[in-house]
Formats: sequence, structure tokens, C-alpha cells
Amino acid sequence: MTAKATSESSWQQDVIDADGPVLVDFWAAWCGPCRMVGPILDEIQSENGDKLTVLKLNVDENPNLAMEYQITSIPAMKVFNRGQVEKTIIGAKPKFALEQDLAAYIG
Repeated sequence: MTAKATSESSWQQDVIDADGPVLVDFWAAWCGPCRMVGPILDEIQSENGDKLTVLKLNVDENPNLAMEYQITSIPAMKVFNRGQVEKTIIGAKPKFALEQDLAAYIG
């Protein structure tokens, strides 16, 4: 199972009203590091889907959300829980480093 896309139209339902923690990957198609981290997040989703939902938000297609959450560089990942940002991860990282960053949610 791979991370599904979210957008401004589904944001409230997908992220704010979600049951449990949601990691949102703020990315863009032209971003090389974003393309590197994407498959890693897909693996984390497939291995931990019962604990953490991973969603992707294309910042070019959803500029208002990127601005609202102060995304100034990508890839940027934010973990939302009960509609609030609990953790921010900036930049592409190897799987073990992302798993360490997410240990509170997937550990």
C-alpha cells in the first residue's frame, strides 16, 4: 500500500478529523529529494499503516495549505494528531532516520 494523496478539498476529512496520527509529506514533482523520500514513506506506510497514516500533499497544486503550514523548503513532513501539528521533519532522510523521528508513533 502506498501513501495516498490529499488536497485542499479533502484536507479536513483526511488530516484534521482523522483518527490517529497522520504524517503529511509536503512535496512537488520537480523536487529530487522529494522523489527519493517518497518510496521510503510508502514503505513506512505499508509496515505501520495500523499506527500511522501517510499522506502526500503536492505543494504546487495546494499552495494555500503550503502557506498555512509555513512550508518554505521541501520535502517537509508534518505529523498531525487530533488536527494539531505534533512534529515537523525537514529534508530527505534514510529510512532508519525517519523511523527514529517517528518512533513515538510507530515504535
